Amino acid sequence: MTLNDLFSLEGRIALVTGGSRGIGRMIVEGFLAAGIERVYITARKAHEIEATCEELGDKVVGIQGDISTMEGIEALVEEISARESRLDILVNNAGAAWGADYADFPESGWDKVMDLNVKTPFFLTQKLHKLLVAAASAERPAKVINITSVDGQRVNPWETYSYQASKAALIHLTRRMAARLVKDHIYVTSLAPGAFPSSMNRAARDQEEKSAAGIPSKRVGDKFDMGGTAVYLASRAGDYTIGETLTVDGGIVNAHLPTHFAEPA
Repeated sequence: MTLNDLFSLEGRIALVTGGSRGIGRMIVEGFLAAGIERVYITARKAHEIEATCEELGDKVVGIQGDISTMEGIEALVEEISARESRLDILVNNAGAAWGADYADFPESGWDKVMDLNVKTPFFLTQKLHKLLVAAASAERPAKVINITSVDGQRVNPWETYSYQASKAALIHLTRRMAARLVKDHIYVTSLAPGAFPSSMNRAARDQEEKSAAGIPSKRVGDKFDMGGTAVYLASRAGDYTIGETLTVDGGIVNAHLPTHFAEPA
């Protein structure tokens, strides 16, 4: 057994939605380090895609589009299908958040977040099923990795109602999809990040020390934490992990003591 046997992604084709920045880009960098053959990234902003592809090299291929709608999902599937005969790894990373006071929370903030965070991962996976099956076998299953959040596992201090609900829903949807797709040798898992610097988590990006103070490990996450975990799930090392959510948060969910707690009787 070698590290290459465990973690190599050589010869595999991946798609990472929202892969031009933040957590998506961290995952792309991890896949490149593991020797992936080619990784497609999607985003709405063409200039961000172009910049990321230029920085990361020829193995990264950008496709601009909006996958928050069925039309956008179908256009992406058509583009990938025209370029590839199989897809080994799908990372459903694209997401949105919305915060507002309970009394003022708008329907638009509910629908935007639920559509992109829950509806899109399901229907994009469904419509890429033929390409995933084409890559899948008992010896080397295809992988679907849904990017969820610690906010789907515990209540955070902010009034991000649709975001927290969407991530909890995606964690359970991961289990349901895994139960169906395992028979096709497509293994579905979820990766739940904590505080990683990104445009969505501006606190971790812009106030790193303050954010780190509330984390048991006393730091925010970085590309090695995110990229390494994604490589584990995508590679041979993760082939016996199915339907599970791996929490990557420095201990926020499972090692955080409450501020006030009673001593044992």
